[in-house]
Amino acid sequence: MHRFSDTRFEKTIKEMELVNTIKELKAKLAEARKIGKKIGLVPTMGALHNGHASLVKRAVSENDVTVVSVFVNPTQFNDKNDLAKYPRTLEADCALLEEVGATYVFAPSVEEMYPEPDSREFSYAPLDTVMEGAFRPGHFNGVCQIVSKLFYAVEPDRAYFGEKDFQQLAIIREMVKDLNLNLEICGCPIVREEDGLALSSRNTRLSAAERVTALNISKTLFASLEYAKEHSLCETKQFVENSIDATEGLRLEYFQIVDGNNLQEVAEWESSDYIVGCITVFCGDVRLIDNIKYKA
Repeated sequence: MHRFSDTRFEKTIKEMELVNTIKELKAKLAEARKIGKKIGLVPTMGALHNGHASLVKRAVSENDVTVVSVFVNPTQFNDKNDLAKYPRTLEADCALLEEVGATYVFAPSVEEMYPEPDSREFSYAPLDTVMEGAFRPGHFNGVCQIVSKLFYAVEPDRAYFGEKDFQQLAIIREMVKDLNLNLEICGCPIVREEDGLALSSRNTRLSAAERVTALNISKTLFASLEYAKEHSLCETKQFVENSIDATEGLRLEYFQIVDGNNLQEVAEWESSDYIVGCITVFCGDVRLIDNIKYKA
């Protein structure tokens, strides 16, 4: 399948382009939209890995134009040290994105995205009041601020998000309904290393020893799938918590087994047909998240 039938337009995007302003991005996308091209968006904070690459590859396969945003959004960090330490690797990111076929990389400055403070408040209780919402106050409001800005700037037909950020995906779907936006939100499966560790930009901050220790997070979740076949939900939750607590170098922040539709904790396996275990663990000072589907 050829992505572009209009040869004039094809020449203008033969190679991936780096764009820094909303005005320039809108102008380029207007040309594509005018001739009926479908636009896909992959929002990222950079420090890209194969998990991001899988999102971009899917976007490229399903759309004529693929925009990948690379922007470390300050409003979703409730910890200034975490914001300062977040890896920034734009040159390497662009090399990866060109390889997987992105059309435009949108890498704006903070001033471009926030010419003035964003006072908008998004509230999607109970989705945003549990788990990450409880431990990172203001995080999801910041996520909704930047993702909505990106949606308005790009006006995509489809937007792609990884299921590793399971709660974020649920909240973004709710925001799209709330704002009455005409786009499809596409959730994409977690991508893991061969040994099972969920890919994350934060993994680059792990030392070699911490990387080995962090593997116990996914090992525990996979072991709990088998454990759950013969044990109650409460026993399975305790199994995961005890396993993480017993691993030197890991500190459990939370593990909750929830209804995948509303993110509320469930007490019995029979409570829902869609049950997900969501976990956040500190490995050293690096905060890692993961999840596993018990019923889907």
